[in-house]
Amino acid sequence: MSQRSSETEASAARRARFGTLPEPVRLEDMVEERAATTPDPARTAYNQDEWLVRYCL
Repeated sequence: MSQRSSETEASAARRARFGTLPEPVRLEDMVEERAATTPDPARTAYNQDEWLVRYCL
């Protein structure tokens, strides 16, 4: 009986010292998405007729 009580005491001491495991962290909380650079509207603006002016005139 003394071995069982010492195991119980050790278990209680561990629980008092370490408590419980932390809650798992969701994957969504670990990832941060942000743009690497600021968006450049001049780069993404496309004019369909621009090639006509550059190459045909």
